[in-house]
Amino acid sequence: MGWPVEHSRSPLIHNYWIGQLGLAAEYRREAVPPERLATFVSSLAKHGYVGANVTVPHKEAALALADADERATAIGAVNTLWLEDGSLRATNTDVEGFINNLDASVPAWDRGLETAAVLGAGGAARAVVAALIERGIERINVFNRSLDRAEALRLQFGDQVHPLRWEEKNGLLADAGLLVNATSLGMSGQPRLDISLSRLPLSAVVADIVYAPIETPLLTAARDRGLRTVDGLGMLLHQAVGGFERWFGMRPQVTEALRALVTADLIRK
Repeated sequence: MGWPVEHSRSPLIHNYWIGQLGLAAEYRREAVPPERLATFVSSLAKHGYVGANVTVPHKEAALALADADERATAIGAVNTLWLEDGSLRATNTDVEGFINNLDASVPAWDRGLETAAVLGAGGAARAVVAALIERGIERINVFNRSLDRAEALRLQFGDQVHPLRWEEKNGLLADAGLLVNATSLGMSGQPRLDISLSRLPLSAVVADIVYAPIETPLLTAARDRGLRTVDGLGMLLHQAVGGFERWFGMRPQVTEALRALVTADLIRK
């Protein structure tokens, strides 16, 4: 459910798994304007749905329309709904999507890691920060153009979060074992992310949540310096697993074949 929703790759991902597992099901896009959201969500079963994904601009509004778990409540946004024992439940699978992508792409990335740097303080950054706190990272430096929004993350998640000004980012990366771009900078049609990686330790990992393009300028710069990288496409694929499992009771696999399918679609468009 989104407004608009035509850009979503979720149907490609979920219908691939449905076909692979031989399920009598279908994943569809539903263009739902904001004024119809509450009505549509309350009648999911009447429309034949066992659940739904929620995308922009509905992620925050949907939080009040379902029984949300701790993750969704902490992040302040929902991306997955499902019916369970007559109740509508909600979560945010971006947390597990981010962590599971890191685990799959760079095993043991968190071994000995004490400090992470996160660029941005919006909804995606909140999911990233929640994931890093769940994994036990001791210090999370959050750089944002609006320091107030970064401060809000500290109030929300605790003293592990250290809000910093955007212009400080280049000079404060020397202790970071992980750098995460949780902004839209570097996305197709958006401004380039202006950052120097020269102070990052050579053992650091650089992750970008942007997946269009898959190889962002940030990841290219990181690879040129010999750093390990994690792209945003993996997060997109891994965050879809939790919803599918809740809807159908089967846990699908993120495979190279699925990745190739979505990559080809991104290239075409």
